[in-house]
Amino acid sequence: MAHMVFCAKYKQELPGLDEPPFDSELGQKVYKTISQRAWNEWVERQKMLLNEYRLQPWTPQAQEFLVEQMNDFFYGSGGELPKEYVAPTA
Repeated sequence: MAHMVFCAKYKQELPGLDEPPFDSELGQKVYKTISQRAWNEWVERQKMLLNEYRLQPWTPQAQEFLVEQMNDFFYGSGGELPKEYVAPTA
C-alpha cells in the first residue's frame, strides 16, 4: 500500500514519497506532508530555477535559495517565476 499523506500543496490525501528526499528535519517534513505529485512538480520547478538563475547547486547560496523557494512552493504562495522566464511552447 502506498504511503498516503494529506498534501500541504493540494489540500487532499494523495500518495506520498517512498522515502524522505533528504536526511534532515526538512526532509522528514516533506515526506510527511507532500505528495508525490507535488514533489514531481517541484523537481521540474527546481530545474527551471537552476537554469534560469544559472545556479551552481553545490554552493551554500544556491542551496539556501532553493530551500526558500521549495518552502514557498509547498507551504506558501507557490513561488514566483523569474521575471525573464518564458514557458516552453509545446
